[in-house]
Parts: sequence; structure tokens; C-alpha cells
Amino acid sequence: MYASVRDELRATLDEIRDAGLFKPERVIGTPQSAKVSVPSGDVLNFCANNYLGLADHPEVITAAKEALDRWGYGMASVRFICGTQEIHKELEQRLSAFLGQEDTILYSSCFDANGGVFETLLGPEDAVISDALNHASIIDGIRLSKARRHRYANRDMAELEKQLQETQDARRRLIVTDGVFSMDGYVAPLPEICDLADRYDAMVMVDDSHAVGFVGPGGRGTPELHGVMDRVDIITGTLGKALGGASGGYVAARAEIVALLRQRSRPYLFSNSLAPVIAAASLKVLDLLESAGELRERLDANTKLFRTRMTEAGFEILPGDHPIAPVMIGDAAEAGRMAELLLERGVYVIGFSYPVVPMGQARIRVQLSAAHSARDVERAVAAFVDARATMAG
Repeated sequence: MYASVRDELRATLDEIRDAGLFKPERVIGTPQSAKVSVPSGDVLNFCANNYLGLADHPEVITAAKEALDRWGYGMASVRFICGTQEIHKELEQRLSAFLGQEDTILYSSCFDANGGVFETLLGPEDAVISDALNHASIIDGIRLSKARRHRYANRDMAELEKQLQETQDARRRLIVTDGVFSMDGYVAPLPEICDLADRYDAMVMVDDSHAVGFVGPGGRGTPELHGVMDRVDIITGTLGKALGGASGGYVAARAEIVALLRQRSRPYLFSNSLAPVIAAASLKVLDLLESAGELRERLDANTKLFRTRMTEAGFEILPGDHPIAPVMIGDAAEAGRMAELLLERGVYVIGFSYPVVPMGQARIRVQLSAAHSARDVERAVAAFVDARATMAG
């Protein structure tokens, strides 16, 4: 049987390669950092979500080592059986306080967190209204629920209001949005979303994976940035980006929401507990965030420098001030080719194309980090200029 299936799969893979959409995995031989080693040599890393440079921070690594000795390697169980340690409860309490929410529940990833919310809270008599550019985990989570599904164009408040007007017969309505849209670096207009939610009696959920730790005066994410921390009902996020870069996710929300998730959220009930070493290291990250103002300032300076220099050099970068800086290429094959040329010049980036982004909108998504120096940023810009000249010549 598999022989015929294998031929079909090989044909599909060939089609992906021929279209310039194949996504190779580059292997790095060093810890995650601003500089990493790949088979071709040492390169500047401009494609990791290591926003604050904490993935290889010595205090985080020390906390992880100490946790292995105290708490062990893994729980070998789910939370409600025998997989809950003091370290899990402490992290949930710290995240709740940091994010200004009543309670928090940990998941093995934010993908699982988003996969466990909608089915638990919403039924056929309810409606979920989602931004069109929301993360794939939100889309998949919504598909698992039986709620009526609606969406509005990215950050289009007039269309969101129209969807709210058309769903007034629903028992519950949940507006869900990314805090920062990961392919574009755009920030959701949370004050306007919360205003509409108040007007039409809806709940608000924000996936703030690309904001918590460095966006907002205290690094508490887009709700803090916009002054709506007390108006957002559900915040999902990851421990795998700015908060240390390992893995794990969470839902921080109203107490009753979290309590119900503990009883009925399938990814939580049927997945092993977050590894205690990650919980302990994440607690150290939260300690570091209390004095991370300098890191956030450095990240902001690097972001402004890159965006300014690239614009001066004639590249098209989607507007904004987020450290996600998409350099628009258009053609998928050209984006892949430029990424290869940049790697040859010592800059590690990735070309993003369909289905990760819309067809014809291929790009190189540059990720700035506080771990980069101004010299690193200038070197990356020079590499882009040189790679473009090579492609043109």
C-alpha cells in the first residue's frame, strides 16, 4: 500500500521544491544567541525570537541546572494525576501577577494553550470573531470548537463591529486577536477592540506571544502598552520567545475561566506537565524582567537602527516599530535565494513564503534582539545591500 502513497508524497514534495516553497532546516551547533555556528561557519542570527537575549543568559542556565537537582528531569504524568509540583503553582502565580490576571494555567506550548481554550468555553450557541491574520494555533483551536465562526479583516474595526452586530443572538461572543501579528509586526488596536467588546457585551482574548517581556513600559505586553490590562479577559502566550526561549505556554485569565480549563481543556488534561526545569528557569526570567529596562531600550534602539538603515537603502519594510521587521521580496524563490546569499555573507535569516504568508508576499522576516550590537545591525544591512546587488547582476 505504502508504495503508491510514497510516490504521491514524493510528487507533492517535488512540487513544493519546484515552486520555491521548500523549507530546509538549518542545523546550528551552538546555544541560541546573537551569533551561532552553522555548517558554513559562524553567522549573525537575525531570525530567532530571542528578543531580550535571555536564551543563553547565565542566570537562566544556572537556575535550570539547580532545578534539575531539586525537581528532577520530568513529571512523567499529567497535572491532575501526579504531575503538579510546587514550582508549577509558583510560576502560575507569578505569571498572573505579572500580567495582571486572576489566575494562570500552564501548557506544554502556546499552540496547545490556544488549542484548549475555544472548545472548552464555547458551544454551538456561541460565536467567536477572529482577526484574519491570527496565528495558526488560534485558527486550529477555533476549528476544534462547535462555535459559530466569524472573522474580520486585519485590524479592521468597522468589520469587527459588523460581525458583532450580526452575532447579537449568540449566548457568548469572544473576540480573539494576536497582540502582535508575527508575520508583519503590526500591533492590534486593543483600545478600540475593548471599546467594541464593552458596547456589544463580548469577551476579549489576546495571544501576546510576540509582546510579553518587552512591549509596554514594564514588558507586560500589548494590554499594558495600550492601558487595557483590566479589560482583556484572556491572555495566551509562550515561554519560548522573549521569556527564555525554551518551550511552554500559558493562559492567564479570569479565575472562573482558568478553573474550567483545568477541568475540561483537553491539551492540558492529556499532556505531560511542563518540565520543572523550564518552570524554574522561567521564574528566573521573570526576576530578570524586573530590571530589564536596559535590555528593552537596547532592543528598541536596534529595531530603530535596522528599520532606518534598510529604508534609507531602498528596501521595503512593513511600517511599525516592532523588532519583527519584514523585508518584502514578493517572489518566493527570490526570497529563498536572498536568504542563501545572506547566509554566505554571515547573516542567518529565513525567507517566508506561502502558506506561511499570502501568495506573492514572500519576505525575509528579520528579528532584532537586545543581544545584537549596533555593529551587528550595520553588518546585516550591508549584507542585504550586497546580496541585492548580486541578485540584480
